[in-house]
Amino acid sequence: MKDLLIQTAKRTGLMDAEQLAKFLEENAGHGRLDETLLNCPYFTEDVILKLFAEALGWEYLPDIPAKAVPVEFIEAVPATYAQHHFLIGIRPQSNHEEDEDSESPDGENDPEELTVVLSKPLDINALDNISKMTGLPVKAAVSTRAAITSVIDVAYEQRNTVIEEVAEELDSQNLDSLVDEVSGSDDLLDVVNRPPVIRLVNDILFRALQLRASDIHVHPYESKIQIRYRIDGILYDTLSLNRNVLPLIISRIKVMAGMDIAERRLPQDGRCSVRLGQREVDLRISTVPTSFGERSVMRLLDKSTGLFTLDELGLCEEDLNKFDSLLNRSHGVIFVTGPTGSGKSTTLYACLNRINSAEKNVITIEDPIEYQLEGISQIQVASKKGMTFATSLRHVLRQDPDVIMVGEVRDIETARMAIQSSLTGHLVFSTLHTNDSAGAVSRLLDLGVEPYLVSSSLIAIIAQRLVRKVCQDCKTPVEPSANELRELGLDESELDKDSKFFFGAGCPKCFQTGYRGRTGIYEMMLITEGIQNLIYKRESAGTIKRLALDAGLRTLRMDGARKAMAGITTVSEVLRVTQTDII
Repeated sequence: MKDLLIQTAKRTGLMDAEQLAKFLEENAGHGRLDETLLNCPYFTEDVILKLFAEALGWEYLPDIPAKAVPVEFIEAVPATYAQHHFLIGIRPQSNHEEDEDSESPDGENDPEELTVVLSKPLDINALDNISKMTGLPVKAAVSTRAAITSVIDVAYEQRNTVIEEVAEELDSQNLDSLVDEVSGSDDLLDVVNRPPVIRLVNDILFRALQLRASDIHVHPYESKIQIRYRIDGILYDTLSLNRNVLPLIISRIKVMAGMDIAERRLPQDGRCSVRLGQREVDLRISTVPTSFGERSVMRLLDKSTGLFTLDELGLCEEDLNKFDSLLNRSHGVIFVTGPTGSGKSTTLYACLNRINSAEKNVITIEDPIEYQLEGISQIQVASKKGMTFATSLRHVLRQDPDVIMVGEVRDIETARMAIQSSLTGHLVFSTLHTNDSAGAVSRLLDLGVEPYLVSSSLIAIIAQRLVRKVCQDCKTPVEPSANELRELGLDESELDKDSKFFFGAGCPKCFQTGYRGRTGIYEMMLITEGIQNLIYKRESAGTIKRLALDAGLRTLRMDGARKAMAGITTVSEVLRVTQTDII
C-alpha cells in the first residue's frame, strides 16, 4: 500500500513523493497507514484523501448533499456510530440523480447499493458493519471529517420523531432509571438503548429544535399533559400525553438540570446543555408546583446560531447610521426598552460586538450570561451572595472600563450608578421595561433619579419589538383594507408602486402559520437639546414624544408599517405587536 501511494503521488503530482516516502519510512509501524498519514503535519487532510482515492480507484467527494442519505441508512445505523467512525451512507451518484425525479409512492427510495463515505480510507471493519446493519452491498468513497460531520447532523435531524410511540412504552417501573448519572452534555441524536422516558424527553427537545422553538412548556391538566412550543413568539399546542407520565417527565428534566427530584412543593431553577450532533444547546429550566402537578418551562438557547450583527437586526439604513454614531461616543447612557422577549439582549450583544476592539475595555454585568462574547469580560449577578447589579457596577468602575453593559435597571441604586458611570466618562448600555422610548424617561424619574442627571447623561433611547416575517415559501400578495391602512397610520395616497403587501398561506416549512423567523422594529429617540430641557422640567412622556416626532422620530408602528409595505411582515402582525400612536 505504501508503494502504491508513493507511485500515485509521483503520477498525479498531488504531493511531493520524496517527502511522502521519507515520512512513511520514519513512521513505519506507528499504527494503521491511513491514520498515520492523516496525522502528518506536511500534508492537508483533503490532499491525503485525494491520494487514497486515486490509489484505490474510489471517488473523492468535496461535499455531500444531505438528501443523498437514504432513509434505510438513518434507520439502521445509530447516529453515535456514524459520528464515532466519521462515516455516512449515500445513494450512488447515478441512483441519486435518477431518484430525484422518480421516488417510490411512499416517498422513500430503495437503493440497491450503498456508497459509504469514509474519512479513514482503510477502515474496512466499519464498511463490513454498515453492510451487515443495512443488509445492502456497499462500496467506498472518501471525504473530509468536516463534510461528513455536517451531513450527519442534517441527515439525522430530519428523522421523524415518534413521541407518541415512546410515550406508550412508559410505565411506573421506568422511574428507577431516572436516577442514573446523566452526562453533562447529552446528545439528542443518541436514542439507542435508552429508557423510554429519556427517549421521550429527548424527542420533545429534538422536535422543538426542528421547529425553531425558543421555549417548551410542559403544562399539566386534570386529565392530560399538554406540551406547548413557543415558535416566533407565539405558543402552539403540539402534543398531548397521558397524565400518568408527568412524574417521569418532570423527574427526568430535573435530573438533567441537577435539581432535587424529591422536592415537589417548591419552585426550582436549573440549567444544563444538550447536543444535537455538533450543535450545543443551553437549556434554562424552571419548575413550579400547580394544582394538577408540577409544571416545567425550558428556554432553549442554541449556541450554534451565533450572535446577530447590527446589520442583521432589521434596522433601516438611516437608523443603522444613527447607531454607528452612538457607538462612537466616549460617554453617555443608551437604553434599549421593550417587554420581555422583545430582543433587547440580542441588540445589546450586537452593539458590543460592533465596538469590541483591542483598544477598548468592555465589561458586562448580566443575569444570566446568555452568550459568551470573545474578548469581553462578563460578570454573572448573584443576588443571594450580595452581588447585585449595583454592587457589581461599583466594582466594575475600578476595572478601568471604556464600555459597560448593565443587563437591566431594576431599582434606583442601579439607575443612579449607571448614570453616574456615564458622567465619569464611560459609555453605558442597559435595558428598561417600558412600552416606548419616551416612557423610559418617565420610568427613570419615577424610580427617583434626579432630572438633571437624566437629562445630562442620556444620549439615546431605543424601543423595540419583534415581528414575525412572512414565510418566503408560501407568501401571497394581498390588498389591505382601508381600515387596516388607517390603523397603520397610512393613507392610500402615501402608497407608491413599490409597496407590496403579503400574507403567508401556510406550508410545512412554516408549521402552517404563514410566518418563518422574526425581525425587529425600532423607535430610536436621540436626546436633543430640546428634549433635555423637557426632561429637566419633568415634562410628561407625551410632551417629550411630541417634540421628538417634530424632530423626525419614527414610532414603532411607523417602522412596522414600512416593513409591511416592503413585504417583510404582514399588516396584522404589525397591528398585533404595536400600539396606536396617540400623542
